[in-house]
Amino acid sequence: MAMTYTELKTNIADICENSFTDAQLALFTEQAEQQIFNTVQIPALRKNVTGRTQADNQYLTVPITDFLYAYSLAVIDSSGSYTYLLNKDVNFMREAYPVTATGSLPKHYAYFSQTSFLLGPTPDVIYDVELHYGYYPESIVTANTTWLGNEFDSALLNGALVQAIRFLKGEQDLVTMYDKMFADSLLLLKNLGDGKLRGDTYRSGQVRRKVG
Repeated sequence: MAMTYTELKTNIADICENSFTDAQLALFTEQAEQQIFNTVQIPALRKNVTGRTQADNQYLTVPITDFLYAYSLAVIDSSGSYTYLLNKDVNFMREAYPVTATGSLPKHYAYFSQTSFLLGPTPDVIYDVELHYGYYPESIVTANTTWLGNEFDSALLNGALVQAIRFLKGEQDLVTMYDKMFADSLLLLKNLGDGKLRGDTYRSGQVRRKVG
């Protein structure tokens, strides 16, 4: 069952029996989205971008407008072969590659800053790169319809209700109830996003949960 932002606002107000302002409803919704996107890796919410390194430059710009986390970073050599880089800490990179002018095909990368990856070894020539990354999609607050609202509206609604009941300083039993409903919704979404959408029964088998 799909849910637009207009419907979401109505549902929050009806369930809580309270007339919230538009700013309050937007805050509840965006906080719920942030928690969901940082809890579950949803393949539908990933992007693929290509770019290029610079010769003798150990830094690679991150797509800062919507970048959340990297799934993979690959360097492509002149023959078209992909080398997927291993993610490391900056301290590892500085110790492993102390002479930045010594260049060759990169093997590792690290999150150097909000805007840059650090590559090691430093690229000796220009290489094409391919980055798969998770991103913050446009909020349903401004888009009115989103993947989350269309495909898993229960997680979005329950997450927003958690924020709303806390805002109202609701009774502890109500807070506990909405927390549990949200946690149950997140578990179902994780089974979808981290399980079913990331494999198939032929190679991965069916998603199983312990019974009893």
